[in-house]
Amino acid sequence: MAFWLARERRGQHSDYIQRFDPRFWTVNFPRPMMASVVTTAADALRVDCEFHHEGELAGLIWDSEDTLDHPLLAYETQRDYAHCVLRFRWRSGGLLALDVPHGPTLTIEGRDAGGNPRAWYVRLWNYASGSPTDARIELPFSALESGYGLPGEAIHPADIDRMFISLVPQGYVEGSTAQLPARVDGWAEMSAISCEGEHASLEIGDVLAPAHGEQIATAYDDSFNQTPARLIRNIEGLGYRGRVVHYVGMSHYFRLEPLGGEHYVSLAGGAINRPCEAWHRAYAAAARDHGFDLVWSLSYELFDAHCWNDWKQRAHDGSPALTGWEPPSALLSPAHSGAMGYLQQIARAFVEIALDAGMPVLFQIGEPWWWTVPQTGAPCLYDASARAALGGDPVEIASLRDPLDAAQTALLDAAGDLLANSTLALASAVRDAAGGNAEIMLLTFTPTVLDPATPEAWRANMPVGWRYPAFDRLQLEDYDWLVGGADAARRHAYDWVERHLAYPAAATDYLSGFVLDPADSDASWPLIDEALDKARERGVSQRFVWALPQVARDGYTRQPPGEDVMTPFDDVAYPLALGRDAAASPEFSTSVAVTASGYEHRNALWSDARMRYDVGPGIRSEKELCTLLTFFRARYGPARGFRLRDPFDFSSNGMTGAPTATDQPLGNGDGIASRYRLVKTYGEQLRAITRPDLATLVVAVDGLATAAWTYETGGWIVFDTAPANGAPITAGFLFDVPVRFAEDRLDVSGLSFAAGEAPSVPLVEIREAA
Repeated sequence: MAFWLARERRGQHSDYIQRFDPRFWTVNFPRPMMASVVTTAADALRVDCEFHHEGELAGLIWDSEDTLDHPLLAYETQRDYAHCVLRFRWRSGGLLALDVPHGPTLTIEGRDAGGNPRAWYVRLWNYASGSPTDARIELPFSALESGYGLPGEAIHPADIDRMFISLVPQGYVEGSTAQLPARVDGWAEMSAISCEGEHASLEIGDVLAPAHGEQIATAYDDSFNQTPARLIRNIEGLGYRGRVVHYVGMSHYFRLEPLGGEHYVSLAGGAINRPCEAWHRAYAAAARDHGFDLVWSLSYELFDAHCWNDWKQRAHDGSPALTGWEPPSALLSPAHSGAMGYLQQIARAFVEIALDAGMPVLFQIGEPWWWTVPQTGAPCLYDASARAALGGDPVEIASLRDPLDAAQTALLDAAGDLLANSTLALASAVRDAAGGNAEIMLLTFTPTVLDPATPEAWRANMPVGWRYPAFDRLQLEDYDWLVGGADAARRHAYDWVERHLAYPAAATDYLSGFVLDPADSDASWPLIDEALDKARERGVSQRFVWALPQVARDGYTRQPPGEDVMTPFDDVAYPLALGRDAAASPEFSTSVAVTASGYEHRNALWSDARMRYDVGPGIRSEKELCTLLTFFRARYGPARGFRLRDPFDFSSNGMTGAPTATDQPLGNGDGIASRYRLVKTYGEQLRAITRPDLATLVVAVDGLATAAWTYETGGWIVFDTAPANGAPITAGFLFDVPVRFAEDRLDVSGLSFAAGEAPSVPLVEIREAA
């Protein structure tokens, strides 16, 4: 399907928003405090905060440049605030009030009149009327002065990058890392937000892409700083509909309790923290109002700094199961009743949010597994709870990359049973919280679970207890293999999982993505987009793009399918034999600029020649003429393509020789890629072959003919197993040229034909995507 990476808006529809629109404010803060911002009206927002240390500070931020929205939906960059006036009502609780030192202060970051980087600190109380916790504030940027009291230093309003309002708890001590005596919950509201004067309105992308049949994924850890309204606006504007897989995360949802100078996750006072709850209630309401259903996703992963030590999976040497994120997260042990009970309570909290919003309960158990240490291949099956559940002194597995004996594989099977039981218990907790009416999905990551380097890992990480109908839907993602070109591994995994877990296609979903490094966007997004098409061809009805932050960052824009996926083409051959009188003409397109002195600058616009033919001279009889006219009508003239065997060039072996398996090089194996395009070389030029004669197609790897491949429409050889690194891949074939009639009419004169004059029947080659 068509897609493009939109780097900027170029003529797409736009609209205007009021500057300081509540949807586009963000929050930021240090760990372990938490904060969130939501819109409460068209001109109002609310920030909720939890503080744990005396020196913690949150910022409510307005950025002059929009770096979070999709380029087609972003607001314009405007750094000039001169002669602009911002007004709003301020209310707060649990925070230092407006009238005290360190009370809410507007920090403005930009440059002074000389272009030097500067920051100014504008005390809001100096521009307020009312009480310290309920006031009307007016900020005339051309007359703002920084400092605790007035008069102060005038700010320079014409070159501002961003500004933020600081929020600190009651009991705040600047720079202190001491714990507060008790957690402080604070909140602030800005309402009746208005902007007047110059640049009071900002141009904003107002694209509403047609629905294209795909769905999207989001994550709270990636989006906690934005308003839910902003996310939904992007999702809807980019053509996504139906369900949104929303990962509730591993680092921002929890409540914390202090212990020994640190903070650990806790159920005291509720399962999830107040900012998280406020954010997700707003997200659920916004999704519901725009016709989306949320799939709440919870994993076995938890931010390591706040995870209880006895909850963590551990390798045989006692080292904890830590991911490669920085800072790392830990994997929870499926055998630990406390850890699993905690997840169940978290799940219940999100089910309650869904029910309160009047939404169906859709729940995903995300990538539950026993961790394997990447550096060593050691499985993390040996935390105290797992040891007890696995017999007290389970056999050591030093590495899943080594051959395993019967006792070791039996241990993996037993660990798989523990994992299955924990996921089934979590599913049961969700159903109980939903009153029995819930749809449960399980997501698994095949590149890890079915890694060929650890061939027995599936025993622990894709247990038989997951077999259909243990869950309502099975969801698969394979982005490591996808962006790495490991097509053979992907196909093998689909077949293996179908046999092993037996979920029907109608109950299997696919998640395609993601692009961690923006430098990989041009290479990775075409693969991700193609994977969505392939999943649809396999009959997968629920397809998701993972995830929205990368979609917005890289400008990925999916287009709706047309009536025809490919150019209309009838896979039939031209019905008449061509004689030597037929004409064949390869053509290029070259721009030539001639300078005043007579020198030329030439630019080849095409990388490959396009063929033109005149097949009229091959027509010798009235019967053949009748066949031609019938064929022309059946193709609706040039509307539909067909095959033509070029009488001068139709073989991989020279031009007309008998094909052999070593005629044309297709590339060299790398041990990962299994899909190679058929080409014919003409010196340094490559010609894509999209219409081979399949009966003549032969293939060799490292000089040896092989039948371990299948043909994929469009001119692709797909090997059952990826060829070995460095192995030359070759093929031989006869081929046809995809062509169409060049004109809408066919001029034939009976008199001239009877006199022996051949008609002109021009054909032109069709460019096909290979």
